[in-house]
Amino acid sequence: MDKIKVGIIGCGKISSIYMENFRKFEIVDLIACADLDLERAREKAAEFSIAKAYTPEELLADPEIQIVVNLTIPIAHASVCLQALEAGKHVYVEKPLAVTREEGERVLNAAKHHNLRVSCAPETFYGAGIQTALKLINDGVIGRPIAATAFMMSGGHEGWHPDPEFYYAVGGGPMFDMGPYYLTALVQLLGPIKRITGITGQAHDERVITSEKKRGQTISVEIPTHVAGVMEFEQGAIGTMITSFDIFGGSNLPPIEIYGTAGTLQVPDPNDFGGQVKYRLHRQSEWTEQPLLFGYDSNTRGIAVADMAYAIQSGRPHRASGELAYHVLEAMWAFHDSSDDRKHYEMQSTCTRPNPMPENLEPYTLDI
Repeated sequence: MDKIKVGIIGCGKISSIYMENFRKFEIVDLIACADLDLERAREKAAEFSIAKAYTPEELLADPEIQIVVNLTIPIAHASVCLQALEAGKHVYVEKPLAVTREEGERVLNAAKHHNLRVSCAPETFYGAGIQTALKLINDGVIGRPIAATAFMMSGGHEGWHPDPEFYYAVGGGPMFDMGPYYLTALVQLLGPIKRITGITGQAHDERVITSEKKRGQTISVEIPTHVAGVMEFEQGAIGTMITSFDIFGGSNLPPIEIYGTAGTLQVPDPNDFGGQVKYRLHRQSEWTEQPLLFGYDSNTRGIAVADMAYAIQSGRPHRASGELAYHVLEAMWAFHDSSDDRKHYEMQSTCTRPNPMPENLEPYTLDI
């Protein structure tokens, strides 16, 4: 098997798990990493035995590299993706695809123009937890899905994150921070979204940092910190979703539940690859725990890059597609737009529901 050569731009904290996992997938060969801070790139290259440490411009100019993995900060996602596509590289980008819908459209249009692929995080829906839940739905265990709930209930990040200001600036907030995980999982389980109604609010105009690095400093809150709404899926199910940084006493609400004509399905935290899957059928008093039926139940970030590499070689679709990421990006803005405009938001985009993962895969492979 010919390996697909990969380069990473952005050597921050999240890059380590990608670099570690790329050693394990037989389809990818991580040959270079780059950062605006060249010394940081060199340190990562030494730590993970990567052959080349580059500036971003040098990495984009390397003719060997076929996929650029874009792990920069969100405000730079679109510009780095566009540069990679112009350089003739396929691209995978951390979530979100872009900060605005207009930027996201430019990325997809550039990929189409150059006949290249775009893939985007989150990739946790490849994991055993959500894939097991998907199989139960597809097998009809809970009947026809008619409703869903999704809850991301948090008190915010100023108590633990060393630099939490971004989470309260434009482009931040609970929806843009964690919404991609929940919305991507829901689209995998139920298909694309037709329309959205949302209401947003915020508990405080300012937040005081209590983590050690900047303890006592004050953050001005520029975005909604509580986003609630309702989604109508194209297949007819109705979803209720809340993402919040204003839940200061904690919550026991489940991350995701799917309600069908024959029963209820509890889906694990979509920020993880594994987790517990349970269901309870009509008139049953006890929950049944479903053993995980797929591999990849631990942190396997990088799996979508491997999936795209297989897809490039075989010509099949890759699961974490640019169209899926754009649909999720539009949906996140839809909650805010609906609240601002005080009316339903009709989704302008759609996407193909990602294909289920094959069963009985060998570890760190994606195709049988």
